[in-house]
Amino acid sequence: MTIEFLIHAIVRQTTVLIAQIATAGGIRAPLAQVANQVFLDLVAELDAQGISRKVSADMFGMGLRSYLRRIQRLRESSTESGRSLWDAVLQYLRASDLVTKGQVLEHFHRDDEMQVRGVLHDLTESGLAFCSGTGDHAVYRATNEAELGHLRKLGATAGIDELLWVVIYREGPLTRQELAARGLNNEAELDAALARLVDSGRVSHEPHATGELYRAESFYVPLNATAGWEAAVLDHFQAAVKTISCRLRGEPAHAVARGAVGGSTYTLDVCQDHPLYAEVANTLARLRQSVGDLRQRVEARNAEQPLPADYERVVVYLGQCVLEVDTVEQHNETELQ
Repeated sequence: MTIEFLIHAIVRQTTVLIAQIATAGGIRAPLAQVANQVFLDLVAELDAQGISRKVSADMFGMGLRSYLRRIQRLRESSTESGRSLWDAVLQYLRASDLVTKGQVLEHFHRDDEMQVRGVLHDLTESGLAFCSGTGDHAVYRATNEAELGHLRKLGATAGIDELLWVVIYREGPLTRQELAARGLNNEAELDAALARLVDSGRVSHEPHATGELYRAESFYVPLNATAGWEAAVLDHFQAAVKTISCRLRGEPAHAVARGAVGGSTYTLDVCQDHPLYAEVANTLARLRQSVGDLRQRVEARNAEQPLPADYERVVVYLGQCVLEVDTVEQHNETELQ
């Protein structure tokens, strides 16, 4: 019961994070394939841990034959995006030269009107459609391929380079094919991003049997950077997951034994006129400064004397959030429930 409860709680928190990311910037990222992708990723991880297909099927509450059929079916259709209202509206706009908002609402009259209006707003905000005018007489047109290409060029380095960089650093070295398999399947954009990373010295490459092999020796996103937040989110989340995974597996054993693997969470309740408020609020800044100084000293030492082929990578994750708590509101909400 304890493990089931823990899994349920972690899944819920993860879905909260996915929902926040999917709606960041006012857009609505398609989520139709998320559940299927989660299933396939779980299958792959269970396989990697040496769990037999029969046991894995039982863990999902499925018979072996049904389990194998579902894997095959999802893998065959994994490259097809799910049909959603967002996708349907976009395809409707692409099939027409110009349509009014009223025409769109009439065409999708069986769907919730507020959702359709929200989709139209998201499509224009994300650059996938243009809008002229206001109200139900506003006119919409889907952005054509040439315009999309121009928009991609204008924002080519806005996050994709950093996201690719952190994947190569944390999971590399990786080939181009392996990077494409992680969802970066637009060949032109992938090649352009890799070229920028190599030219800037952030990523190096070398010949490989299946093509170029890419590796990165470091990764960082400057504090308060306007681009690259996606990579920072992935790096934070991945560090937390890997730390918990190492602790659960109890490895490396010598690091666990000396307390070098694990995490601690502290909650400090203060108000703004609390005598310790400044010290509490600046905890993250102090830790950043301390670990940042340590990293510089480590890098300087490594530059003087390179590391051997076998070494340890110690990943330290620092996080802090501020939650406003109103005990009166909480009490009233509890009473209403």
